[in-house]
Amino acid sequence: MKNSIALLQNGFCKINNRFIMLALQGLLALSFLNSCDNYVEVDLPKSQLTSDAVFEDAETANAVMAGLYTKLRMNGVLAGSTTGLSSMLGLYTDEFNYYQPNSVSNLFNNSLTAGTPQVSDIWNQSYNQIYAANSIIEGIQKSAAIMQDQKDQLMGEALFVRALLHFTLTGIYGDIPYVTTTDYTINSQISKVPTVQIYQKAIEDLNRAVGLLTEKYISNERIRPNRSAAIALLARLYLYMKMYPEASSAASAVINSPLYKKESSLDRIFLKGSTETIWQIMPGTAGGNTQEGDLYIFKAGPPPIVGLREEFINAFEPDDKRKSQWTAMVTNGVQRWYYAYKYKQDQPTASSLEYSIVLRLSEQYLIRAEARAIQGDLTGAKEDLHIIRYAAGLSDTAALSSEDIIADILQQRRFELFTEFGQRFFDLKRFEKLDEVLAPLKPGWDANDRLWPIPVLELNSNPNLNPQNQGY
Repeated sequence: MKNSIALLQNGFCKINNRFIMLALQGLLALSFLNSCDNYVEVDLPKSQLTSDAVFEDAETANAVMAGLYTKLRMNGVLAGSTTGLSSMLGLYTDEFNYYQPNSVSNLFNNSLTAGTPQVSDIWNQSYNQIYAANSIIEGIQKSAAIMQDQKDQLMGEALFVRALLHFTLTGIYGDIPYVTTTDYTINSQISKVPTVQIYQKAIEDLNRAVGLLTEKYISNERIRPNRSAAIALLARLYLYMKMYPEASSAASAVINSPLYKKESSLDRIFLKGSTETIWQIMPGTAGGNTQEGDLYIFKAGPPPIVGLREEFINAFEPDDKRKSQWTAMVTNGVQRWYYAYKYKQDQPTASSLEYSIVLRLSEQYLIRAEARAIQGDLTGAKEDLHIIRYAAGLSDTAALSSEDIIADILQQRRFELFTEFGQRFFDLKRFEKLDEVLAPLKPGWDANDRLWPIPVLELNSNPNLNPQNQGY
């Protein structure tokens, strides 16, 4: 198999009749994108549009963008199923227990190797999606027929997705390539760059996206990123880079937007119409709900795949409403099992009630609280922290010092953002608490587990990706 970063030489695969028919009808470009997974090239029939022609029509160009979101929903870091980071890193850290019978989880046991399928799946799917984003960027740049405002929107979205994927991947694998082209000759020999450069390149992409995207969403639902989505991701990036004034300013820009406000009830936060949602991914079918609800909710024990750890449940403060409203328990009269209940629907409904939320307002308050505390603005930090605590039914923090306030912020992040795309793992990692927290809890934990290995097939295909991460 060719190096998955390289993918194909001649543009976003080649367009088949079925995709063009769907695109012209304004439907998702899933069949087109799926053809990329096979790493094959098919001759282009004379009756078909060329890839350049796709980006000379706003409808087909938007269908390609919609197809990319379909890929994000179905596979890779943002998938809400067992193939996504929410469940994978929940097992890898201290959120989930693993229950699937007659099966061993290398994630739960912290026994990943360079040949473990999940290691290569996340890498391959993510770079496939990055390739798709790059194809959109290149196609839009060449387009002469699409209106400028439409080009700006599509370009901004593709840059946003490219930054998000690279940012997430470097949190898992460490130094990685930052891929910005579809040129096979470049991608097949591309080298890793240090994590700090990944962050810098992602910031460049996001700042470009901020300049291109409008604050108003382009549809009635928040399924296409707007300017605030790019700024919200910038706030997270700045926090990880310890650029605290920039993190605080970016979070403030989102918090101050009239588009967002705190919901009055915890049970409203994960509904598709929540006023706290910054960016969400819609289900694939009418009446469908989230993959997360389907995976996490169970009616009888033991859980079919994953369940929340009892240690996690017991760590909530006594009056924390997030325990009663975002988790649930099943018992057989002897044993108890717990599941994440942020999403309440595990079956289709007459119309979709819940979409998978990727970015939301509460994280921005926590980002600003942390940035303020580290800069010495303890009053401002506590004001933001209290917004999160009050929503959970908790009283003012007892913390007084900067260190204690930051510790409370990390604690609130644990209970606010659990099962949301591995944020627990990334928080423990950036606070250098992975070994302290996980070693006593998980017999298989090793200090080298802070990074996943680079997939062995990638190293064999492209020696420039060496050296392998330590311990693998």
